[in-house]
Amino acid sequence: MWREESPHVLAALLRRYGDFEACEDAVQEALLAAARQWPGDGLPDSPRGWLVTVASRRLVDQRRAEGARERRELADAALAEPGPAAERDDSLALLLLCCHPALSRPSQVALTLRAVGGLTTDRIARAFLVPESTMAQRISRAKARLRQVDAPFGLPSPTELPARVEAVAHVLYLIFTEGHTATGGSGLTDVSLAAEAVRLTRRLHDLLPQAPEVSGLLALMLLTDARRPARLDPHGALVLLADQDRSVWRGDLIDEGVRLVEAALPTGRVGAYQLQAAIAAVHAEAATAAETDWAQIEVLYGMLAALTPGPVVTLNHAVAVAEVHGPGAGLAMVEPLRGDPALRHSHRLHAVRAHLLARAGRYDEAREAYAEAARLATNVPEQRYLWARSVDASSGPA
Repeated sequence: MWREESPHVLAALLRRYGDFEACEDAVQEALLAAARQWPGDGLPDSPRGWLVTVASRRLVDQRRAEGARERRELADAALAEPGPAAERDDSLALLLLCCHPALSRPSQVALTLRAVGGLTTDRIARAFLVPESTMAQRISRAKARLRQVDAPFGLPSPTELPARVEAVAHVLYLIFTEGHTATGGSGLTDVSLAAEAVRLTRRLHDLLPQAPEVSGLLALMLLTDARRPARLDPHGALVLLADQDRSVWRGDLIDEGVRLVEAALPTGRVGAYQLQAAIAAVHAEAATAAETDWAQIEVLYGMLAALTPGPVVTLNHAVAVAEVHGPGAGLAMVEPLRGDPALRHSHRLHAVRAHLLARAGRYDEAREAYAEAARLATNVPEQRYLWARSVDASSGPA
């Protein structure tokens, strides 16, 4: 109930009162009151309306010292029935507010998880490997910044809306990426964080069903998450895509993801999420790794590189090129990336290079590249896998 209702209650209060920090505090107080009262009194007929009323009264109590005029206005508002504002769906407006352009990307991520996802501050801090006090300060500064710029609650103008939706999609993509492969720590994935990203993206898709890139993003998440059961062996060791047991992939998520991307691609301008989802769909539809249509994947990566050029796209494109044209062609694309500042500390660059060097029979160089990748990796399962590959490369071909 907390996860489902708290964003709606917060949105209703924001629409009425406008102070993000005060409204969120009031929501927390109302949720605590519900936790105390509902087990004994039973669930109210309108849980959301009950929470809005209690939270509104909490705001009235908090502001009574601010002056007689404001006190009378707030008291009148609190005594009124919650009405339609409690039942309207302001999820999109809340997502857009949390991703306001005045906030940095890390602040947008943190505020979205806190206000829309309902995650506690310590939970968000653990996910992003920072102290709880640091995350609390980040969230607090984000709220203060929204107050400073007097960010309105509601939908932006039609000219501003596409960029704001793009920001929301990117924030949800970052949350899912961190959940799918954690930046650091002892586990490969953070299942609850990935699940929260999927849940929020489903909500965004419900609100904007005709937005092709939102459909593409949801498809990408579903197709990627479908492989999660096969990514670790029974001992917790990392299993690469080519070696995974595809019988344990989630067929329901694959079917849904493929339907979404097939419906989105013909409807308008093709975007980066749609192309990434299409690549994931090609992988998902191959019964075995050997049956993967790498030629189609190479074409899709070429389109992605033309649309959103960058070193990470080039690195992924190189893998597909190597599958189609041989490791030498892939290495020719990878070598220039070694001087790119954006990939200077990326273990993935060295891991891909090591894989291609081993395929080209350059085993000594592959061993050194795998070792460098292992040193740069911050996720324990990935570290272990890369160290093991470094040892294997020393002995040449299997």
